[in-house]
Amino acid sequence: MKQAGLVRNIKRGWYELTERGRSILNDESILLDAKYLERFEEFQEFQTRGKSNNGQPDTELDGDLAADTGGTPDEKIQSAHQKLDEALAASLLAAVRQASPAFFEQLIVDLFIAMGYGGTSADAERALGQSGDDGVDGVIDQDALGVDQIYLQAKRYQAGNGIGSSHIRDFFGALSLKRATKGIFVTTSHFSDAAKQTARDIGQRIVLIDGPQLARLMIKHNIGCREKSVIRIKQMDDAYFEEQEIS
Repeated sequence: MKQAGLVRNIKRGWYELTERGRSILNDESILLDAKYLERFEEFQEFQTRGKSNNGQPDTELDGDLAADTGGTPDEKIQSAHQKLDEALAASLLAAVRQASPAFFEQLIVDLFIAMGYGGTSADAERALGQSGDDGVDGVIDQDALGVDQIYLQAKRYQAGNGIGSSHIRDFFGALSLKRATKGIFVTTSHFSDAAKQTARDIGQRIVLIDGPQLARLMIKHNIGCREKSVIRIKQMDDAYFEEQEIS
């Protein structure tokens, strides 16, 4: 706005009252609302800024609104969605940690079936029902035909009880005994830096899935959660109007 008006632009998104603006603000007899502001040329100009560019939104005005409100509507929706997912992930992980061992085993079955492993649920259940077999909790078909198999280790630990490098070495030893080439280690807690390094040193034969990643996979594949509502966001189809002009 003009410097002689009510406010003066200092930096994008930041404003300072002019002397004229301060005098109006300090006058208690004035009801400072939109109707009163309409008498000022500067305010009228402000109202019409969004109608420039043949009816398209003014990008500078959009930027100012984003600065004032903490983001565009799309950004706010994305931020809210992320926060909802983070809260859901925390709730899912807490529930899994409190579940029984049998429930945890079934959850792993359901998750890997949803991800496309194991062929059928019955096949996966038979494969995973080998708890305590030489350090391997189970084996699951990588494909529907069972051409290749993946060995699994799953530890349902609390948040403070992490997986160390010794767990990875033991699992690798169990894989070697079975002459297996692939393994997945799942935990509801976390892997120490040493454990991650040990897995890398082995040569990426072991995939590590920690608690947060497990929760994200559950959300992605609708394990232990379901869609509550769907919001469809629409935008203007410029191509439609361009076709009308050409015709």
